[in-house]
Amino acid sequence: MQPAELRRYLDELLESPAFTDYAPNGLQVAGRRPVRRLVTGVTACRALLDEAVRRDADAVLVHHGYFWKNEDPRIDGMKADRLRVLLGHDMSLFAYHLPLDAHPELGNNAALARALGITVTGSFETGTHRPLGMLGELPEPEPLQAFATRLGVALGREPVTVAGGDHAVGRLAWCSGGAQGFIDHVATLGVDLYCSGEISEPTVHTARECGLHYLAAGHHATERGGVQALGEHLAHRFGLEHTFVDINSPA
Repeated sequence: MQPAELRRYLDELLESPAFTDYAPNGLQVAGRRPVRRLVTGVTACRALLDEAVRRDADAVLVHHGYFWKNEDPRIDGMKADRLRVLLGHDMSLFAYHLPLDAHPELGNNAALARALGITVTGSFETGTHRPLGMLGELPEPEPLQAFATRLGVALGREPVTVAGGDHAVGRLAWCSGGAQGFIDHVATLGVDLYCSGEISEPTVHTARECGLHYLAAGHHATERGGVQALGEHLAHRFGLEHTFVDINSPA
């Protein structure tokens, strides 16, 4: 399929026009090759692009693309090197940020629910026109450390754990990536635990003083699931050859 055709399908599937985002969603770099072989990854870093070239990919699909708000618009240095790889090999770059966090089936937060056996019961507002974070319940309440251990096994990374008391985890909220700033709002929702990707110094005190457990499971780790699910969906629907490439990040 042609890059423009894939862009139209993805924009509709992920409802990207409905989001106020920090970067443009959709086709960010247009290649001339029809898309038959697709590489997906979390971030369009040089290592991912080089692996896509090695695999002779026609397109790269990521969660973190380019052209972020307030960044220097000049094409120089690292930015020029990345674009040179894409343009030099006629590869297209697709990037979906908040729409890929929020999608109820293919999104990062939906993937976390599946991995942890959470029943999704709702969502919570994050000021992005569409809710990003999810609310849910475990089949049975479990101790904080037991849940943290399961999370670490599921994501391959031990989470930073802040106990907000001695209570078990039954009802919880989660939002992938750098969403720790939503903790003040989440603390009003009557849940036992909030999980996100990152942690800031004030997050610790908010969790303790509000009686809310908090887990920081890694920005990269919490945002691997969505792009994999989306890539597999495209492979099944359009007969594409899809490979997810995990360029590890400790962040």
